[in-house]
Amino acid sequence: MAFLFPGQGSQSVGMGRELAALYPVARETFDEADDALGYKLSQLCFEGPEEQLKLTEITQPAILTVSVAAWRVLQSKAIAPSYVAGHSLGEYSAHVAAGTLSFTDAVRTVRNRGKYMQEAVPVGVGAMAAVLALASDEVQQICEEAAQGEVSQAANLNSPEQTVISGSKGAVERAVEMTKKRGAKRAIMLPVSAPFHCALMQPAQDRLAEDLRALAFHTPQVPVMCNVDAMLVTTAEQAREALIRQVTGSVQWDKSMRALAALGVQNFVEVGPGKVLCGLMRQIDRSRTCLNVDDETSLQKMLNHFSPASPKD
Repeated sequence: MAFLFPGQGSQSVGMGRELAALYPVARETFDEADDALGYKLSQLCFEGPEEQLKLTEITQPAILTVSVAAWRVLQSKAIAPSYVAGHSLGEYSAHVAAGTLSFTDAVRTVRNRGKYMQEAVPVGVGAMAAVLALASDEVQQICEEAAQGEVSQAANLNSPEQTVISGSKGAVERAVEMTKKRGAKRAIMLPVSAPFHCALMQPAQDRLAEDLRALAFHTPQVPVMCNVDAMLVTTAEQAREALIRQVTGSVQWDKSMRALAALGVQNFVEVGPGKVLCGLMRQIDRSRTCLNVDDETSLQKMLNHFSPASPKD
């Protein structure tokens, strides 16, 4: 079994509220986040407003906190994974679950990560777009052609069906038009506040590197599949360096999931808000089971699936 932790874009007002109401360990997670950040993150998760929850420096610690709360509930039910992975921001949740980072350190770090990413590029200078139903290697080729001296990169190689591109606004717009002409089913500009996972994020990466090098990292107790290399991270130093490189590097999600499947993982559990990663798994490998846990209904469904009466992974 592998636990998967979602990234930015999976947030919604009300997330985590039910788990916090029902499970003390989840409520304590939100209290811990509120104390670490010095404001009521829990209130923004449970009640909004959505405009605030969508701000990158709030979104990132919010999704991390909901994910860790859900993971701690699973831990209290003695459900443990053989591997963990997280999409972009979700890699921090994965490292908390693996024991690489303390939750308090992680929640403060991702608050800063969001802030640094937002400040790295003036609003309107960068852009991101999703390209559907065009091979990722062709999308990467188009990005190179569209750059014309600007930045244009494949930022998220999510599945055979979906690649997200990131970079300078003009270059991304050119790439979108080119992908349509080359047969993409759809290519749409995304409503994001910054061009994540491309070379324009270098200032954010440099600032974050200082923060991460000042933190205590521990040997992961569970192997972590990292975004940038689609390889398992098993030491503290590998974990730190992968999180640094991740800011400008591409998210190799498709390769990461295939690598876990090749290791024999049959069951995937998306731990945290939404079902984005389960949706991608259906596009990557339909023979695998993917369940999500973000409220009481989904938790019970997952527990029933893995109850002693059913065969273990």
